[in-house]
Parts: sequence; structure tokens; C-alpha cells
Amino acid sequence: MHFLFEMLFEFTTQLKYLTGFGNEHASADPRVPDALPVGQNSPQKCAHGLYAEQLSGTAFTAPRCQNQRSWLYRIRPSVIHRPFEAIKDNGQNWTNDFSSIPPNPNQYRWNPFPLPTKEGVTFVENLYTVCGGGDVIGRTGLAIHQFSCNASMEHTAMYNSDGDFLIVPQQGSLEITTEFGRLLVNPQEIIIIPQGIRFSVGVRGPSRGYILEVYGTHFQLPDLGPIGANGLANPRDFETPEAWFEDLDVEYTVINKYQGAWFQAKQGHSPFDVVGWHGNYCPYKYDLRKFMVINTVSFDHCDPSIFTVLTAPSVKHGTAIADFVIFPPRWGCADNTFRPPYYHRNCMSEYMGLITGCYEAKEGGFKPGGGSLHSMMTPHGPDFNCFEMASNVDLKPQRVAEGTMSFMFESSLNMAITNWAITQNVDKDYYKDWQPLKKHFTLPK
Repeated sequence: MHFLFEMLFEFTTQLKYLTGFGNEHASADPRVPDALPVGQNSPQKCAHGLYAEQLSGTAFTAPRCQNQRSWLYRIRPSVIHRPFEAIKDNGQNWTNDFSSIPPNPNQYRWNPFPLPTKEGVTFVENLYTVCGGGDVIGRTGLAIHQFSCNASMEHTAMYNSDGDFLIVPQQGSLEITTEFGRLLVNPQEIIIIPQGIRFSVGVRGPSRGYILEVYGTHFQLPDLGPIGANGLANPRDFETPEAWFEDLDVEYTVINKYQGAWFQAKQGHSPFDVVGWHGNYCPYKYDLRKFMVINTVSFDHCDPSIFTVLTAPSVKHGTAIADFVIFPPRWGCADNTFRPPYYHRNCMSEYMGLITGCYEAKEGGFKPGGGSLHSMMTPHGPDFNCFEMASNVDLKPQRVAEGTMSFMFESSLNMAITNWAITQNVDKDYYKDWQPLKKHFTLPK
């Protein structure tokens, strides 16, 4: 136990981060401070016998303002591995194929995702797909998954050839090692691991959370428009790890998610051997509690788009493959206004999750670790108790969502609900939340 405490203390205290969203960073492990070449990317011989390797997140010819790539200076190039082989017993509850799933327009709510019932379950072994849309091979779409685990990935790494992961831990901290360095991600923080970056997840106990996967696009900050230069998620609050490496000659398993299927390759060394790197294509994390909320100070309820942290745009301007939206603690002070979310039908699909606390519009069955899906044009809104209370409450400034953090994955794509999600963990009484709503209409005399 004392040794474990020392390991956890070391992981936490030694972490340092580079700040800023989308920045051109440069970082070398302090043990080898001169690892980065000066004035060029690929010298004939790199310092200390390192190999230069470029990781491209966009096409070479993408406009400069959109171009993403990083140069890695590593002990061995990542090409040194034995052939990939299909993993036959992994991913039975995971899918990126939504073409054959029968349509289902109902409102869905799920109870908290169960934690593992046995020991030794790692992040990569317990991933479940809830819903998704689009085509992973055609490179346009998204999927929503959940994970639960209680053991760290030992001498195992994974990467996603299909797209980016936005990971939202709900319970338990995640110690994430990447090719770029290490990050500690706590509940109420998120981490984005872009396509192709290798990573490993360590845990300190039972952990679970949510994953938004997008393919064919990357996350970016939303435009602010009339809001101006500041507000919402400020670029300075995003954190990228400083370089860190391990030089281990041990048997390592590298798991690759490719076209929605799972493969693994063996190699005789750690993939986390990047001594230095520079570029703008890298993993990063963000603390949701730093979000600067914009809200009305006069009347009416603003659209939830004002709570967008990150967006993954489609080719249609102003329409996202996926938006990541949060509903943090804030003040509400609207006059003559029904302040909770209004009843709504939407050309977007909305999946909601709860990290902590109690969501105001549905205080009964919506619990931390659970989720809900309101599909395209399926009506939704506050339950009976919320409507009656908010319609009759004495209006005055009040704290909203105090002690709570909920979020929404919103998409312009239709969502298909997987067979697993339709049969597991479902709150079959969800529709009853709206059945007591009363008829208040009276004809004028």
C-alpha cells in the first residue's frame, strides 16, 4: 500500500502542462532538454540517436489555419511492431456500424452505468456503445459510448484510427499516459485524445464515464460572434502535457480500433518513448468549472448553444457533427420567464449525461452515471414537477444547478440506439415523467 501511494503521489506531483488551445507547442523531457532540433524538423541525425516522426491530423494541404500536425522525437519509430491481428473477444458491445440497427424514435433514459463486478477490468476491456450515426469508413459521423473499469492498463496502449475521443470521467480519476506526456483527469474535467494518438489509462479504483467519438472532423472552440473576444471556454484554460518518456524494453500490446473493429499488435518496447515533440496536434484537457457562463439578465430562456464548450463542425456552416455542451452552476435572473428548459422538438439529436448533482428539469430518475437520449424531432422538456414549480415560483435571482454538472452531446445526425442500450439499464418508466402534465387552457370570457 505504501508503494502504491508513492506511485500515485509521483504521478500527481510531477505533472506539468502547457496552456492554450490549438497552440504551436514545443516540449522536451527535462531529462533530455536538448532533444528538439533547432531550425528544422528532420535533421540527417537527430540528437541522442532519436528518430523523427511526423503525426498528421489533417491533410498536408489543409489551409494553414486548419492544419494540424506534430513532430515527435522518439527512441524508436512507431513502425516497429509485429503484424496486427483481429481481437475476437473484444468489443462485443461496441460498434461503429449503425446501418442495420432498426429505427427507434422514443425518449430513452438509462440508469447509472454499472461498475465492474469482477477485479482486473481495464478501460479498453469495458467499452459499450449507446448510440451513434454516420459512417466510420466514409469519415462522417459520431458514436456515444460509456466505460467502466477498476484496473490500470499494464504494458498496454491503444489508439483510435477512426476519430477523436472526448472522454468525460464521471467517477474516479484517470491517469492517462500518452505519447506526448501524462495527464491526470478528474471528474468535472474532460480530455480530448485526437485520432491516432496512443494512450494508456490508469485508475485508482472503480471508475466510469462517457465517451464522445467523432470521425472526419476535429474539435474546436465555437465562434463567439456578438459575445466578443472573451467568454465560454477560454483558450488559456486548456492544458496539454509536457513531454515525458519511458525507455522500457518489455513486451507491449498496442490495440488499434480501425474501421470500428479491434486489432492488436505486439512489440518489444514501450510506445511512450517520445523524448520531445513540437506542433499543434496533441491531447489536451479542460476543467469544466472554468467555463464562463453567458446567460440572460432580462427575459426569456436562451438556447443551450450558449453553453457549448467544444464543437466538431460538419461541412455545413453553423451545423455540427457534434457539440459538447455543459450546464454548470450559475445565476438565473430572468423577469416574467419560465426559467428551466422549454418544451422542445429539435432537428438535432441530444444525448445528456450527469457527472454530479441533480439535474433540475428531471430530478427523479436522471442520476450521475446515467444518460438520456432525445432523438431527432422527438419532443422533450421538463417533467411535471419541474413545470408546476417553475410556473408558480416567486421570481427572483437564484443560483441554478448549484453542486451539479450535467452535459449534452448534441449532433445534427440521426442517432441509432444499439441493441445493448435498448435492453440494458433502461428506465422503462421515463415516459411517465410527462404523463401528469395538466390541461390549463381556458377560453376567454
